[in-house]
Amino acid sequence: MVKIKGWALSAAAILMGAPALAEDEPRFCPTRPNLGGSSCTTEPGRVHVEISALDWQRDDQPDQREDRIVTADILTRVGVGKNTELQLDWVGYGRDRTRDKTAAATDTVTGTGDVTVAIRQHLAGGKEQPFSAGVQVFATAATGRYPVGAGTWSTGVIIPVQYELTKKLAIAVTGEADAAANRSGLGRHLAYSQITGLRYKFTEQVTANAELSLERDDDPDQHETLALAALSAAWRPAKVVQLDILAAAGLNSAAPDLRLVTGGAILF
Repeated sequence: MVKIKGWALSAAAILMGAPALAEDEPRFCPTRPNLGGSSCTTEPGRVHVEISALDWQRDDQPDQREDRIVTADILTRVGVGKNTELQLDWVGYGRDRTRDKTAAATDTVTGTGDVTVAIRQHLAGGKEQPFSAGVQVFATAATGRYPVGAGTWSTGVIIPVQYELTKKLAIAVTGEADAAANRSGLGRHLAYSQITGLRYKFTEQVTANAELSLERDDDPDQHETLALAALSAAWRPAKVVQLDILAAAGLNSAAPDLRLVTGGAILF
């Protein structure tokens, strides 16, 4: 009887503990809709998909106006280790329309975009720890026609760090350095940027971000510095589903005037 009672108590303890394990929330950490990066990786064996349903950008210069629309920009993230994930990003469709104000001529290019392969490694931080950091290395294959695609391959590295100031407020800094494709489609040049952002968590379902971005582009045809400000918000109607929106505005003449992005993410 003592053995039977001991076995029964053990079984009951296991059954009582099972719901607690089942209630553990999955690691769901979309990079979007931020301009900056993230150190958070997908759990092994899970697939994380992020989609830009609509990404529209306008750049109004004295001699021309450029409108670019991208849709079906799909990022797939696969967890391959405890702190490691592989990424595949593909732009399904893009349309770039450039109107020459002086000659009253319009040039339109449509087609698919480039394919980017990346690996992200989480380096520091964890649950209930305020500081986190990571590194992401990527390479882009020129599968799309310029200007929807870059015209030639490129590569780069992204280093994101974040510190939670409070339970609701966090500051994030993302540094990036690229061997970026030349506008001519031949060769590469140095481009580097820093994005600083503040994230505020209104509830577990709703968050907002404010960001400033500075980018230096040393393209042989035109060296320029781009400054952007962005606001974004995300809503999670379920633990593994997110809907989001981002609005960005150029702060100097070199940067695009306006960009609007809508989309979401889901974890499988």
